Amino acid sequence: MPIFTANTSLLYTEVDFLERFELASKDGFDWVEFQYPYSYPSEQIVESLNLAGTKLSLMNSFPGNDALGERGIAIFPQRRSEFLDQLEISLDYLLAFDCPRIHVMAGIAPQDHDYEELMNCYLDNIIAAAELFRPHNIDVLIEPINTQDMPGYFINYQDEAITVIEQLNLHNVRLQMDFYHLQMMEGNITQKLVKYFEHIGHIQIAGVPGRHEPSIGEINYPFLFHLLDEMDYTGHVGCEYHPKAGTSSGLSWLRDFQ
Repeated sequence: MPIFTANTSLLYTEVDFLERFELASKDGFDWVEFQYPYSYPSEQIVESLNLAGTKLSLMNSFPGNDALGERGIAIFPQRRSEFLDQLEISLDYLLAFDCPRIHVMAGIAPQDHDYEELMNCYLDNIIAAAELFRPHNIDVLIEPINTQDMPGYFINYQDEAITVIEQLNLHNVRLQMDFYHLQMMEGNITQKLVKYFEHIGHIQIAGVPGRHEPSIGEINYPFLFHLLDEMDYTGHVGCEYHPKAGTSSGLSWLRDFQ
């Protein structure tokens, strides 16, 4: 079975962020991931990870102004220096955590935007991120996100992310394939998984509809997990969903695959 990681930005929210790694460990997770660590000193997070005996598989770049609903600033030419400065801070966190990959958030496109201008800036910023992280063996991930959960997000379809990845042709720029977002936007998960498998750097899961446990909804996850085994997928599968009740009580699905 795949190596499952607990996304502690969505799971174990019953307790404070720094206490979630221990609960994840008790439930059998050796790896965790989270979205934005920047409100905590990296030393505090490292201490909590070490006490729990967990390792970090993934984190996100700065979202921008989260209170204003920003979801990344990589597409905005007027904020390029801010983006580059924030990359340096992200690198410090990644090195402290010994984390092998980062999802670089693109951003919410303004309504009256020039697509080519935003895309050119995005490409330049992904190149900059790849060059900064390459000496440290850190992958830069691009994740298509569905338009219902995040209206206006710049990258919505697998093909869009793959076009960027293939155009840049940089070995540490890879696809973050979230089966939840993929099902919400396109379906045909098996076909997309097989077609783009060589570009995948990380996978995430949740049930559809509702973004609850993967045992709930229309996606046949047992089939997909076995397919990943058949394809010799050695990466991580992030559990990024909203538990319908408590986190631990909803993990019966996971115990079937441990």
